[in-house]
Amino acid sequence: MEGRGLNRTISSVVAGVAGVVLALAAGAACAQAEAPKYGGNLEIGSMYPTISALSWDLADWNWKQNYDTGQVYEQLFAADLSKARRNGGKYPFQADAWLPEDAIRGELAESWKWVDPLTLEVKLRKGVKFPAKAGVMEERELVADDVVFSYNRQNTSAKKIPTYYDHLNKVEATDKYTVVFRFKAFNAEWDYRFGWGYYSGIMPKEVAAAGAGNWKNVNGSGPFLLSNFVQGTASTYTKNEQYWDSDKIAGKDYKLPFVDKVVLRTVKDESTRNTMLRTGKLDVLESVRWTAVDELKKNAPALKWSRWLSTNGQYVALRVDTKPFNDLRVRRALNMAVNKQEIVKQFYGGNAELFAYPQHPDYAGYFEPLSAMPDSVKELFAYNPDKARKLLAEAGYAKGFTFKVQVCACQPEHLELLPLIGAYLEQVGVRIEIQPMEYGAFLSAMTTRTNAPGYLMSNGHTNPTTTIRKSFVKGQVWNAAQWGDAKYEQRVNEAFQMRDLGRRQEALRSLTRDVLADAPYIWLPTPYVYTAWWPWVKNYNAELRAGAVRPGPIYARMWVDQDMKKKMGF
Repeated sequence: MEGRGLNRTISSVVAGVAGVVLALAAGAACAQAEAPKYGGNLEIGSMYPTISALSWDLADWNWKQNYDTGQVYEQLFAADLSKARRNGGKYPFQADAWLPEDAIRGELAESWKWVDPLTLEVKLRKGVKFPAKAGVMEERELVADDVVFSYNRQNTSAKKIPTYYDHLNKVEATDKYTVVFRFKAFNAEWDYRFGWGYYSGIMPKEVAAAGAGNWKNVNGSGPFLLSNFVQGTASTYTKNEQYWDSDKIAGKDYKLPFVDKVVLRTVKDESTRNTMLRTGKLDVLESVRWTAVDELKKNAPALKWSRWLSTNGQYVALRVDTKPFNDLRVRRALNMAVNKQEIVKQFYGGNAELFAYPQHPDYAGYFEPLSAMPDSVKELFAYNPDKARKLLAEAGYAKGFTFKVQVCACQPEHLELLPLIGAYLEQVGVRIEIQPMEYGAFLSAMTTRTNAPGYLMSNGHTNPTTTIRKSFVKGQVWNAAQWGDAKYEQRVNEAFQMRDLGRRQEALRSLTRDVLADAPYIWLPTPYVYTAWWPWVKNYNAELRAGAVRPGPIYARMWVDQDMKKKMGF
């Protein structure tokens, strides 16, 4: 941990903190108005602490690419962080892949308009530069051809998510700074699909030619340059001196980014991560389990905290294309056999919500609470082992059965939770065989549709429409249950073509109720997560995503008060 004083004792840290707590409190009111200071490093404990970068090539369509490359590769749109809560706005910007319509700004796009109902025109910013990179490219301006190239490269990738760009007929550059998107049909996710979503990064063709999968070739127009990568340890990003954007603080514009370097740490051991935070070797730890919070608050009282409901839904997917899970009675029985209320109270210590997936409570207009659901849904969240046994007997499984459940070894919480689920199921005669898997093999099992009949998954809510499409339309990558219904899919397609927001929300509420009742999953509670950071980290209030799992624009706006850090003994 470079220059972080590894021999510093915990007691000296706490003593140093205690000496400035009162001063920090007194100065809090004016902290928001203070001018930013340039320089220094920002050490961040990753949101996905056990998973290194999966690929640096955007055409590999890995879900985590924006988290790793979004500091370097920009997109047409991004979150309007001026509307964050810390700036007096209403948005926490914590959702994994949802930007409300009034919280989107142009990033590479300077402006955009609908020329007609099926033609979108985007005007690009002028003067945005790709910096020179030895062996890859000379410095040059980003132009419309780069957007077209990036779209076509994504669209022709063998790893593309099925149907993802089917709403588009053509993307073309009509002049140096204008990109026109010609639609086959309107799609409510148009801005997410190739604007600010998971697969929207703009890559220069020179990087693709040099080998986009090699981290040493990565080069984009964003606030940082990828300067080092050590698998399983860290990704290091250094300041892009040619970055075009600025941030307005107290009415004055400041060139971005503020810090010289961002180090994104991958630390698999949970206790090690927490120790690194407590001793100041991490400035920010983006994801902290509730079990560690009280001790950290006691031993590092100056830490600042945010508690947020996880944007990952949890479930055991039940493959409906295999027996016995092709029988609705069996799927419903397994839901009733698991005491979900007890999981909330005992396993999570109350730090979870019983019902918060597939729609997230933050999705106003789309989310309906359990109390508003039909009885066919409410019943799945009520512990009823007697009825579970009855349904299993009716389905021909009075003596129960055994099935395999795969779980990712990268998620300690799931390794602890699955035996508890197994104990509940055993009470109704159903036994599970637990198969822990390393992340690569675990993910591959799902994407190749070779996963076991049971599959314990933590899956992003994404946004109000994608959460339904990606998980419950047949053939979609994230549909681990292989659930599908032709009429249901038609309703999904119809909802996506609705321009009227109210009608679309009503349609999604109906689709959500129906798939919940059909129980392709054992629905599980959604836990709360914490983010912690030291008060020397400025211009930050636990914002996590400025697009689909993309923190880059947030990191660019954070700065480190080095004087405060030294006064606190670090």
